[in-house]
Amino acid sequence: MTGTRRHAIVADTVFDGAVVHRDCAVVIEGGDILALLPRYELPVSVPVRDLPDGAWLAPGFIDVQVNGGGDALFNDTPTPEGIAAIVAAHRRFGTTTLLPTLISDTTAKMRAASAAVNAVMAREPGVLGVHFEGPFLSPERAGVHDPAMLRAPTADDIETIMERPRGVTLVTLAPERVPAGFIAQLAGAGVRVALGHSMANFEQTCGAIAEGLTGFTHLFNAMPPLLSREPGPIAAALETPSAFYGLIVDGEHVAPAMLRLALRGLGQPMLVTDAMPPVGGTGASFMLGGKKILVHDGRCATADGTLAGAALEMASAVRNSVRLLNLDLPDALRLATAAPAAFLGLSHRLGHLAPDHRADMVALDPSEIRVLSIWVAGDEFTDPGPSG
Repeated sequence: MTGTRRHAIVADTVFDGAVVHRDCAVVIEGGDILALLPRYELPVSVPVRDLPDGAWLAPGFIDVQVNGGGDALFNDTPTPEGIAAIVAAHRRFGTTTLLPTLISDTTAKMRAASAAVNAVMAREPGVLGVHFEGPFLSPERAGVHDPAMLRAPTADDIETIMERPRGVTLVTLAPERVPAGFIAQLAGAGVRVALGHSMANFEQTCGAIAEGLTGFTHLFNAMPPLLSREPGPIAAALETPSAFYGLIVDGEHVAPAMLRLALRGLGQPMLVTDAMPPVGGTGASFMLGGKKILVHDGRCATADGTLAGAALEMASAVRNSVRLLNLDLPDALRLATAAPAAFLGLSHRLGHLAPDHRADMVALDPSEIRVLSIWVAGDEFTDPGPSG
C-alpha cells in the first residue's frame, strides 16, 4: 500500500491517454495524480520509483465487457466474492477497472448481480458498475445466450435496472425487441445503452441512436452483416461520430481486415475482451447455460463450434491490435484506456494520466506488451503474474 504520501513514478516513456511523453514523472498523492513533469523538474524531496529501462507507463486498462475470469463466471457467482475473483484475474493483465457482465438471465439473477456490484464497489475501486448483456435480445442472434431467458422488458426488469444507486449501468439490447421509448427511458435515467445480439436494420438502429443509444457490443458479432443494399447496424455505427463500438481483437471473432475497416469509421472504437472464466484461471472448459464450453487454442466454443465469449485479456487485446491491426502502440493503448473511459462518461477521472485523475496505471514492456506492474487508485500490485 502506498498510503497518502507524495511520490513519483518515473519512466522512459509515459503515454497519458493521448500524448507520449519522454523521460517523464507521474506525481501521485494518495489515490490521485498530482502532476506530470519532466524528470529533471521533480523536487528532490519527492521519493522516486524508477521503472526499468525502456518501460512504458500508461493508464490502466478499462474493460466494459467481462463475463468471467479466474475460473469464475459472473452468472454463476453473482456475489462480491465472485466479482473479486474476476477482478483479481484481470488485474494481472493490466485491467484496473471493469464492468462485470451478466449474460441473459432471470430477473432474480439480475437483482443478485446488482446487489453484489453495489456491495463490492464500497471496497473495490476496480469495479465501475454492471453490464447487463441482455435479456432483451433477438432469438435469431442469441449466440450462446439461453433462448429461454430472452424476453421483452418487464416492470420488474426495469425496476432492477433503474434502482442501482452505484456506478455505471450498461445495458446491451436489440432495439427491435423493446418498446418504443424504452431506450430513451433508460438513457434519460443515466443508463448507457448498447446494441447487441440484434436483427435491427439500418433505420431501426438510427432510430435507437436518436433515442440515446451510444454503444455497440462486440461490433460485427451477433448482428446482421454489412451488405451493399442492407447496411444494417454496422454501417450506422461506422458513420455515427458519437457511437462507441467494442472490438474483440483475438483473431477469432472478427477477421483483422474487418477490424481495420472499423478503425477507419467515424465512430469511436474501443477494445473489449468478452472474457470468460479461463482468463487467469486453470480450467479447460466451463458450463454456460447448461452447455459445456471448451477452450482450445485461445478459442471458447460449444461442441458445434459456436463462439462463447473469449479467452482474451486486455494485454493480449492491445498486443493483437499492434500485431494484427498494424496500430502504433499509443493508438492501441488509447483503445483500451481513453476510449472506454469516454464511453462510460468517466474521462474526468479515468483513462488518462493527468492531474485530478485517479492513479490507475500499468507499466509495460513495449516490445512484448507484457505487464510489469499495476497501480489501482495509487496502490501498486507488484506481482501481476503471467500477462499474456
